[in-house]
Amino acid sequence: MMKKLLVVLAAAALAACTTTSPDVIQKGDAQRLSQVQDGTVLSVRPVVVEGNQSGIGATAGGVAGAVAGSTVGGRREGAVVGVLGAVAGGVIGNAVERMGTREEAVEILVQLKNGERRAIVQAKGNETLNPGEPVILVTTGGKTRVTRAPAVMPAAPKS
Repeated sequence: MMKKLLVVLAAAALAACTTTSPDVIQKGDAQRLSQVQDGTVLSVRPVVVEGNQSGIGATAGGVAGAVAGSTVGGRREGAVVGVLGAVAGGVIGNAVERMGTREEAVEILVQLKNGERRAIVQAKGNETLNPGEPVILVTTGGKTRVTRAPAVMPAAPKS
């Protein structure tokens, strides 16, 4: 029983490892051609990306609570406390999973060169973007991230 509990807890911990950070590229997005658009930052505001509620945290908490509760008292008391422990553990496990996968992020409003505007939410990365800065929007597999535009070097004169 303890091995099953450890496996469920490990799965819950791994589920918390996803991110919307512009500095982390998913393995499936590596070596894929991405669309790039130039734009200018209009505004940046802090937001919070709500955490996951996959059920893994509730399940792990429920199992842990049931096991802990079932060891209380005799057979009858253990069954009742085990059920109560499972419910309480499920609620606590769900809250732990949700808070553990919650992310501080930013919503970036960008104006593209053609005048269109886009809003992108992404986790805080290593770059701090400010209004008026040139940026690029990199879209791969339906997901877009915003990063500071690289400096453009003038073309070498042809001889």
